[in-house]
Amino acid sequence: MESKEIPEIELFTDGGAEPNPGKGGFGVILSYKGRQKEFFEGYELTTNNRMELMAVIFGLEKIKTKSKVTVYSDSKYVVDGIEKGWAENWERNNWIRRKGNLVLNKDLWERLLDVIDNHEVTFNWVKGHAGHIENERCDVLANKGINSVHKIKDEGYLEYLEHIEYYQEQKIEKEGDLCRKCNTPVVKKKPKKRTIKPGQNYYFEYYLLCPNCKAMYMVDDAKREVSDDNTLF
Repeated sequence: MESKEIPEIELFTDGGAEPNPGKGGFGVILSYKGRQKEFFEGYELTTNNRMELMAVIFGLEKIKTKSKVTVYSDSKYVVDGIEKGWAENWERNNWIRRKGNLVLNKDLWERLLDVIDNHEVTFNWVKGHAGHIENERCDVLANKGINSVHKIKDEGYLEYLEHIEYYQEQKIEKEGDLCRKCNTPVVKKKPKKRTIKPGQNYYFEYYLLCPNCKAMYMVDDAKREVSDDNTLF
């Protein structure tokens, strides 16, 4: 029995927001055997990066049969996120960055990885506004979305705004805060010997230590100024 040939499809995308963040839109062109279909959508409040991601997701989700898809995008954020393995690394780390904060646009990266699994996808970066015919057309479509009367709510972005503190860098400031590396509560430790370097006008009275991985954190609350009594010259 002959194996069924996998369709080869080209997907061209562009997205943006005016201002950023602000009203947004994306444009998509699907090309197969010389035939093209165009799509665009507009959103009430979103960001450039979310629209770039959404454009690719929208295009891939429109393809119902397993296909070889070549994606063309002018977004380094999107292309590098997949081709350099950033998104897969974030997924392996439960979407938590090294400093304890959540990865931005986690909801869309998850959707993108899921839909990529349905196809054989290759990403290519193209320079924006450089005369690439389909990219220029996608830019026109994205602007149609931005200027459209009926816009969609970007629920993912609204949820981000409600929980923005989870996406900000988590600082280690006091005993009991969770270690960035292994999520173990840190403990307060005093140095066995106080060392003050020449010309240094402060020292740390204590530091925070992870009892599990031994990561050390110096905090501003532990910083003390050197008094005149401790200065020899």
